Amino acid sequence: MSKKTNAMRILDQKKVEYQVIEYDIKDGNIDGVSVAKKVGKPVESVYKTLVMVGSSKNYYVAMVPVEASVNMKLVAKHFGEKKIEMIHVKDIMKITGYIRGGCSPLGMKKAYKTVIDDSINDLDEIVFSAGKQGLQIEMSPDSLIEILNCDVKKGVLK
Repeated sequence: MSKKTNAMRILDQKKVEYQVIEYDIKDGNIDGVSVAKKVGKPVESVYKTLVMVGSSKNYYVAMVPVEASVNMKLVAKHFGEKKIEMIHVKDIMKITGYIRGGCSPLGMKKAYKTVIDDSINDLDEIVFSAGKQGLQIEMSPDSLIEILNCDVKKGVLK
């Protein structure tokens, strides 16, 4: 396996159990549904990390299953914003320290307020980006929620 990512180092530091799942990126298919197929996990258990900016210019993170869409109005309301929108792809590295297809909710440049769709409560294990294309982390949803100190909310999905 390639060297550890920030996300893995955080989990190691906190002594949290996790598995790293590697997958091939040579075909260029790094969207969440393709990644779920490549790692052999159901799309309901593989989550994507979405970074947004509110009208206040504050940044926020939402995690939803890879085949789902986020309800921007409800996320904005949750964070007390009038309006919220996805950040531009060109800004991902500057804001998070990660690249598209390799954005982990753990180990970003700053700890942004995060909300996860409550479908996470139905899972024994959650899979999400390890912070690098070609690597996913599988771990306990409860441990992830605790480490992120985030909200779990119904109505994050469209």
